[in-house]
Order: sequence, then structure tokens, then C-alpha cells
Amino acid sequence: MAVYTQLGPEQVSTFLAHYDAGELVALKGIAEGVENSNYFVETTKSRFILTLYENRVDPADLPFFYALLKHLHEAGCKVPRFIPDKKGEWLQNLAGRPACLIEFLQGVSVTQPTSAQARATGVALGQMHAALTDFALQRPNSLGLSSWRKLAGQCTNAGLDGIKDGLAARIEAECDYLERHWPENLPLRAIHADLFPDNVLMLGDRVTGLIDFYFACTDALGYDLAVTHSAWCFASDGSRFHPELSRNLLGGYDSAHGIDAPTRAALPIFCRGACLRFLLTRCYDWINTPANALVTRKDPLAFLRRLDFYCDDANISELMGQLGNAFEAG
Repeated sequence: MAVYTQLGPEQVSTFLAHYDAGELVALKGIAEGVENSNYFVETTKSRFILTLYENRVDPADLPFFYALLKHLHEAGCKVPRFIPDKKGEWLQNLAGRPACLIEFLQGVSVTQPTSAQARATGVALGQMHAALTDFALQRPNSLGLSSWRKLAGQCTNAGLDGIKDGLAARIEAECDYLERHWPENLPLRAIHADLFPDNVLMLGDRVTGLIDFYFACTDALGYDLAVTHSAWCFASDGSRFHPELSRNLLGGYDSAHGIDAPTRAALPIFCRGACLRFLLTRCYDWINTPANALVTRKDPLAFLRRLDFYCDDANISELMGQLGNAFEAG
């Protein structure tokens, strides 16, 4: 979440008049995240999230996101609903942007997860994957393997090496490796693709919401597990791996969905791919974020350090041992 498009209370009050949502009481921009403009909205009736979709989100993809969240909500997963206006429409236009009013879910995002919270997140991810078995709509992964070399080019070698000397060459070498070794012929399904701690709401050790599905796409389930593993199982700066968080995340996922042998074998490569994806998008945002945007830029090197971890054979042996335990228990 972030704020690129500035809104005033008068604009939001006019927008809310189309809904049976009460009158505006409080309005606050949400600086976390990098994708869309988001505001916390409190009215005389309830609380909501107001989202304006910025340039990286294709408006043509919004019906996919709507259908995905509707499917998950009806399956009992803890996800926010799009709120319809008085005419039953869920998609609006505000300040020249597509906009939606979205259900506010109780809970907070943790910054230092506990083992119990990691396990609960693994369970929630597994339940989500199970619920999407019969979800038919598809959306290509616009930030998948085929996009990474192009994205690196958009950053320019000078820009990448300005972040860290030699980074452009390291990224090119990693693209070469992943293109040669990327797993094929695995089942594809709708995935979240961005389940960081700030996209999981919790009360204590209980997950109360999975949010921010705007990178959701059709891809391998193991890649979604890898994204979540890389996001949850390290210190925020990527400098330290937490084995207990990893063990509990994988165990929770396995208990809710299972980890089959092909996914188990593919996970180390998927983890490297997840790190490269977030390294690249963070580099791009670091270089290109407008100076006046109310947005917190995220350190690209935090994912270079994670990538270093997953490239180390000894670390992969430890990870595969954890996966083996989960696989045998399943």
C-alpha cells in the first residue's frame, strides 16, 4: 500500500455519497507498500480501505481480482470483500483512477513474527491454495520468469551498480541460471504471489486476514510458498535466516494442503526466483519512485542477501531437510 494520488476529504465525501457507508469521519493515507494509493477511511457506520489503482495495475485485471476474492470469501477464507455502491457497482473512478471501497479487516501486521504466527500463516496459505482448486479464471504472472531480464534492463546497469557495485552482472548471471533450471510441467493455480508479513493481518497468533492480492496470478503453488518463505523466514534486512520460522511455516502449510514430491524438489529454485523477483522490483522502485510520493521505498539488498542464502548448498541442505520432515509427516 502507498499514496501516489493525493485526496482531500471533500473528494472522498463525494465518493462515499454513492455508497450506503455513512459520512466521512476520518481519512488517512497509508504509506506502506509500493503498488497503489490507499487510504484508511472511517465513517459514521464503519471502517474501510479506499484503493486507487495506479499505473502498474492494469484495469483489465480488476475483474480477476474481484472474482478471486469473492471465491475465497465464499470458501471461508479470511479475505476482504469489495464493497458495492447503491447501484451494486464495485468499481468506480476517483481522481482519474479506477477506485474501490474495500472491507476493513481487524488485525495488525507483525514485524517480528513468532513461530506460532509463522505456522498460522502457513496454514492460511495452504487453506487458500486448497480453496482455489476449482477457481477457473486465469491471469498470467506479469512479474514471472519471462519478465525478469527485461525488468533488469529497465533499471539500467548504471542504476543497479549505483545500488551495489557489481549488482548488474550478478542479476544477469542469476537470470541465466534460472532460465536454464526453472521447473516445468507443474500444476498451475491462482496464487497470491506477495504474501509478506504486511499482507497478513493477525490478532495474537491468529490470522484474521490475507490482503493486497494485486500481484495474484496463475502460477505454480510452490512459487507462492517460496515467496512466502523468503518473506517470513529472515530478518527484515535479509541478514539472518530463522530456522524455526521456516520449520513452522512449512509445517503449517503441509498440514493444511500438503507438499508433494515435485513441489518439494522445485522449492529451492522457486526460492531463488522469488528473491530475484523482489530484488528487481525493489531496484526498479528505488530508482524510479517519484520524490513527492508518500511511499516507503524498500531496500533491494535485503533480497540480495536472501538470494545469497538460497544459493548456498549447505543452506539448501538444511531447507530440504525441513521439507523432508514435512513431506514424511504428510
